[in-house]
Amino acid sequence: MKLSILLLIPMLLVDAKGQPSPPFEEPTVVHASDLLEQEILRGEAYRVRDLVVTDGYLAHFSIDSDFGTFDAIGVPQARRRIVEIAAIKRLVETSKSDLFAEGMRRSIEQPIDAVKNIVAHPIDSAKEAPKTVGHFFTKVGKSISRGAQKVNQQVQDARENDVDSATVAKETGKGIGTAAKNAAGFDKAKLDTAKQLGVDPYTDNLRLQDEMDKVTWAFFAGGLPLRIGATVLSAGVAVAATNMVGIPEDIYALTESELALRDQETLIAMGVTDEDISTFQLSQALSTTRRHRIVNCLKAMPKTAGRGSMIVLANSCQTQEEADFLVEAVSILASRQLSAAADYSQLHVLGRLPGGVSSQGNLEVPAPVDYVTWTAQVAAFANRDDLGISQKVLIHTGILTESAASGFASAGWKTIQVEYPQ
Repeated sequence: MKLSILLLIPMLLVDAKGQPSPPFEEPTVVHASDLLEQEILRGEAYRVRDLVVTDGYLAHFSIDSDFGTFDAIGVPQARRRIVEIAAIKRLVETSKSDLFAEGMRRSIEQPIDAVKNIVAHPIDSAKEAPKTVGHFFTKVGKSISRGAQKVNQQVQDARENDVDSATVAKETGKGIGTAAKNAAGFDKAKLDTAKQLGVDPYTDNLRLQDEMDKVTWAFFAGGLPLRIGATVLSAGVAVAATNMVGIPEDIYALTESELALRDQETLIAMGVTDEDISTFQLSQALSTTRRHRIVNCLKAMPKTAGRGSMIVLANSCQTQEEADFLVEAVSILASRQLSAAADYSQLHVLGRLPGGVSSQGNLEVPAPVDYVTWTAQVAAFANRDDLGISQKVLIHTGILTESAASGFASAGWKTIQVEYPQ
């Protein structure tokens, strides 16, 4: 595990206040079936390796597939990768279909008006972009012009050299540029592709992004309806799919810029400073989906003070793994609020962990973990002396070893196990 992830758990060693404490353990290796549902461990195009290394908190999965080996840190990411592999499989199959070939032919010979418009009138096309996203496209004219020129060249090359249509679609989808895609409506089409597949349109899975660009462009530019979602999931994956992805529904309804504007307005209404909002929206560790999930979680606690501190905490994330950890942690608090399991009056930052003070005065600390062993770092966290005298409650996912459970109890903690939130 990277040091940046370890820093999510405070590492200051303190005495156990005289309480008996179990001996320290080493992180261990577990079976994938200890952490994931049996029916999703193997599919038509993938297999989760049986032995999984843990680091004291999270599990490190390796998933072998027809499209390479995918690594995943933590149960939520493993579940997402499994769905994504199934989606890649379906997209690859679609790119070999007659309908895809027809879409590619049309995109070259008879492109829809939106695509022809970009090629012929790139600057005019930019003016058709929704007014709500205009401030994101200060240099849209030049961007579209460069993209349009590349499209023209690629189309000509394809005609002269009989280049593989799948390759042309993939490169054309990239070359037209983000601004041009937005103006043409490509971004909306790609959101529909992601929705049909049940995947995150802003995933960091580069292979999936490439396949979505390729297939979406062929059907979109060719003016054909895209229908790929019906058979994307195998029976085993489909059983657990609703518990695997956790993507807010409006991710598919609004473009990236529209979502950013909506989240900005929500954070302003919460009283978050302009500087913190700007940093939040520009963070490299926080994808569009991660940002939107955090904002949605904070919206679920409208009467809770200190919500802005969670944005400051999010802005401190340096890696995607740190960001995922925080998203899941805040999601645990929001889920408990929505289910009436807790009613938070205040949110606090505890080192680098979020915490919520319940209406009963308990300090609840969410821990989205997979397999916790009683290491020196875990003991240091359990025995911190700066958390006050209120009852401390660890709201954790995954498994605590017997020693870890005993250690937390000895340090005065109550532990509650919950499922990963959706």
